[in-house]
Amino acid sequence: MSIFDRYIKKVEKKGRYDNSSIFVDAVDTPKVIRDVAIVVAGIIALSVLDPFYSVPTGYRGVITQFGAIKGIEQEGLVVLPPWQKMALFSIRSEQADIDKAQGSTSDTQPVEVSMTVRYSIATDKVAEVYEKYSHNGDLSSYVQTATHEIFKAVTSRYTATDLIAKRSEVSHDIYDALGKKLSIYGAQVVSIDMRNFSFSASYMAAINEKVTQEQLRQAADNKLKTVESEQKQKVAIAEAEASAVRAKADGDAYAQLKIATAQAESLKVQNAALAQNKDVLELRRIEVQMQQAKTWDGKLPQNIYAGAPIPFLNVK
Repeated sequence: MSIFDRYIKKVEKKGRYDNSSIFVDAVDTPKVIRDVAIVVAGIIALSVLDPFYSVPTGYRGVITQFGAIKGIEQEGLVVLPPWQKMALFSIRSEQADIDKAQGSTSDTQPVEVSMTVRYSIATDKVAEVYEKYSHNGDLSSYVQTATHEIFKAVTSRYTATDLIAKRSEVSHDIYDALGKKLSIYGAQVVSIDMRNFSFSASYMAAINEKVTQEQLRQAADNKLKTVESEQKQKVAIAEAEASAVRAKADGDAYAQLKIATAQAESLKVQNAALAQNKDVLELRRIEVQMQQAKTWDGKLPQNIYAGAPIPFLNVK
């Protein structure tokens, strides 16, 4: 029963109600002092011991008791006794930058590359990684060392030309080998980004020269193909024109042949007609003389040769 409940009953018995008596009764009551002391002590204990912990998203809470791992907590609120502690451990994707990793190809060409490796800690390996390698999930130093080692091993299996031509295949081989290596540390590879892939200056110059020569060769081949195509077009046009000329000549010859044949047939018909009727020849001669008479201007020729016809004169 609280102080106020006891006072209400006391007032009901005495038949009076005095606010000041509440304060006096409370102050003078040892139990009240004890209750206040307990509350204050509890507040102080909570502020000092702080048993409430929070595990944010992307983390795990590693519970330790006197240095020994006692459990792994998921995201959310965690309440622990004062003899246990909790450390936050990241399981998010972390990043490790590898600058100028060096290797050598199978044809002894030095090669250099910079990479960014993204990795994360396997959720079932948190306790093991916390105990052996990292108390917060940062394994960047292990990742960098492993990447250098893997890059040298992978590039030694390729020639310099293949490293350029098969870059995606090289990246896949590094991804697989690095994944197996990092599994030892309880980590898994999320992605690999290779950049600034380069060889020695002399080799790069040789490659550029080769590329330039190849481009010139392709340009020459393209020009030759263009010339050959143009020549073929000209030959085709010439052949077409020659065919057209031959066709025209054949057509003209055929037409002339047909005309000559027709004329010969006409002469045969005329000769046959003349042979059968000689009066037709005389009629033709008369027609010619009549035509000449129509076109005569009335003047006699000055020179008359032997055998030349004398114009007919009609003198009245």
